[in-house]
Amino acid sequence: MYKCGPDRVYRDVLQRYLIVTFIDAHASLTVMDRSTKDRLDEFDQYVMNHIPIRLIRLSDMTLVSREDVREHFRARFLQSYHPPSKTVKYATLSHRWGKGEPSYDTFEEMKKSELKTPGFEKLMNFCEKAREYDVEFAWSDTCCIDKSSSAELDESIRSMFQWYRKSEICIAHLAQSKTMDDIPRDEWTERGWTLQELLAPIRIKFFNQHWIPMARNPNDKHPDTERSGCIMLSTLESATGIPRRDICDFAPAAFWVNERMQWAARRKTTRVEDMAYSLMGIFNVSLQIAYGEGERAFGRLIEAVMQDGDPSVLNWTGQAANYHNSRAVPRSPQCFVGGRGLDLGSGRLDMTMTSLGLRVPLVILPLDRRSTRDNDNKMHVTLECSLCPAIKIDSASANEIFSGPGTPYAIGIVNYSVISDGTREFLMIRGKSAGFLLFKPSPERASEASRPVNCVGLQFVPSPEQVVFSWKALNGGLAEVHFPNILSDDIFYISHDHHHLGDCMLVASTLLA
Repeated sequence: MYKCGPDRVYRDVLQRYLIVTFIDAHASLTVMDRSTKDRLDEFDQYVMNHIPIRLIRLSDMTLVSREDVREHFRARFLQSYHPPSKTVKYATLSHRWGKGEPSYDTFEEMKKSELKTPGFEKLMNFCEKAREYDVEFAWSDTCCIDKSSSAELDESIRSMFQWYRKSEICIAHLAQSKTMDDIPRDEWTERGWTLQELLAPIRIKFFNQHWIPMARNPNDKHPDTERSGCIMLSTLESATGIPRRDICDFAPAAFWVNERMQWAARRKTTRVEDMAYSLMGIFNVSLQIAYGEGERAFGRLIEAVMQDGDPSVLNWTGQAANYHNSRAVPRSPQCFVGGRGLDLGSGRLDMTMTSLGLRVPLVILPLDRRSTRDNDNKMHVTLECSLCPAIKIDSASANEIFSGPGTPYAIGIVNYSVISDGTREFLMIRGKSAGFLLFKPSPERASEASRPVNCVGLQFVPSPEQVVFSWKALNGGLAEVHFPNILSDDIFYISHDHHHLGDCMLVASTLLA
């Protein structure tokens, strides 16, 4: 029998130990490599998708690409435990365009020229202030976008809100202001694009026309600025009409549409389309950029906002878009000014724009046309609801000349709910409601569609998707409807067996053309 000595046993044990140690070390190295790779992938995704296409490198005032930025920060990112957004820091400029602005094509030439234009001097001052915030890169919409590239321009316009959002600091230059008292009259508060430049950044710093800080705080959005005696937030609130809570902490989304449209209504853009494009980030929607489409851009914006289902997008008055196939689409943000403050509820409204118009579920209240002549032989037309006789609408409030006596009319109530007690379904309607004034342009009564012949009293259609009626909305947006003997804040209920009204009501998916 073979016997091995102590030395041989020692060598075998040592060999096995080294093998196991090597395997464990290799496994640890593999895990570390995978972790590093995942972090690098996260970093690359952030740089290539969430920061501007091009930035100014402040160390040598050179325009650099995202690839250059990635290589600059990669090693630093791996040495830290911070997310990419805390490593890749850059400043953005918010300003009113002026004379001699440097473009992508002229940036290098202007940099070498001894004679500096006002626009280039502004850029240099911006970069100087950016360095004070310990950032190594900066972005300006003048020279950092190659506007000869339609693809780059399209991406820049769609992404601009997020670029401002993710910047370390936004430096706002108010070229017409010396003190805070001048801010309400500064053009910066009146331009369309500067609305998102105010709301998007987490941190913003205002400088006057001489590049002197307008307040002592490093971040003029910080809520504590008011406590320190600074009136910047209250000044901005007064100048823009935007509540300070939204200035300090704005959440981009397609809700409170009527209120946010009022912020835009007091602003102007050089190109008509920019009024819509500058609002994409605020409502968190995306549109294809198509300069030359004019006011149609705003109609496409409204359609995109409607997809989120917030009924406040319907809370407007005034002129409908004359280029759209639905009169439920307003012409511009100005239509949301002077609204009635209608409570449309907080629930989601199913709205779909089709080639025939806006498809939306409404409670349809048929209206009867009554016409009379006064002493001057002038015709007065009134629409009366047989379901609720107190509801009367005259031709003046309808804001449109009514058609002939054969034209069917109705009110389509927007803010209603359907509830059930387990055995029956009820309509829940507020005493102060809102709806569209509707008519059918055809001279035929089409009573089979709007008033089922087998209906006595209330007719309720529980599956709106299966019944679609086509109406046209009278110009003017939503109308306020007060139901009789019901307080405006109260709610009343109508059930299937409520028959004494002597007419019919429909809950149906309606096409508003």
